[in-house]
Amino acid sequence: MTAETKTFEAPVYSAQGKQGGTRPLPEGTFDGIVNVPVMHQAVKAFLANRRQGTAKTKTRGEVTGGNQKPWKQKGTGRARQGSTRAPNWPGGGTVFGPQPRSYTQIVPKQVRALARKSAFNARARENAVVLVDALDFSAPKTKAMTDLLAKLGVAEKKVLVLTDGVKPNVYLSARNLQRAHVMPYSDVSTYHILWSDVVVIESSALASSQSEG
Repeated sequence: MTAETKTFEAPVYSAQGKQGGTRPLPEGTFDGIVNVPVMHQAVKAFLANRRQGTAKTKTRGEVTGGNQKPWKQKGTGRARQGSTRAPNWPGGGTVFGPQPRSYTQIVPKQVRALARKSAFNARARENAVVLVDALDFSAPKTKAMTDLLAKLGVAEKKVLVLTDGVKPNVYLSARNLQRAHVMPYSDVSTYHILWSDVVVIESSALASSQSEG
């Protein structure tokens, strides 16, 4: 963990992609402290919780057939065999194969919050946080999103766009873009922040989170 308190600033753009100077990021979230072990724990739990855990193989008791000995016990010169569904036979059961299970990992709420805060600080240290005054598309249009990202100078990077609440038109405009992901600011996780190269935040979302906090 790095304990270095620092004030960060981020460039501010209009909805049309015109830059309007810089703005200090709220110290409540962007305090410069990056806790790597906590981020690792949060990302590991996030990926584990996405696993379905439905992989299953059949044991010798679950494979159809094999009820009769393939040949008599003695006199054939071959090794004794009790069933053609034993693990050593083709088509037989599997020994110690995967069975349905839960991979769920529970991370305390405060730990998740600390990890997310650390991830934001990691991006802020790289000058990879951008503020946009408003994000509100009149209709879903991929070109509108690509034009905006180009004007922000992040078109070739993996971009996480955080909106103030659910905005379907903004989400649908980026859905076909492999390197862009849109989600509400309140739903963002440590994994999503660390996945991105640049985090684009709607200014009102950042202001609302500070007032709620």
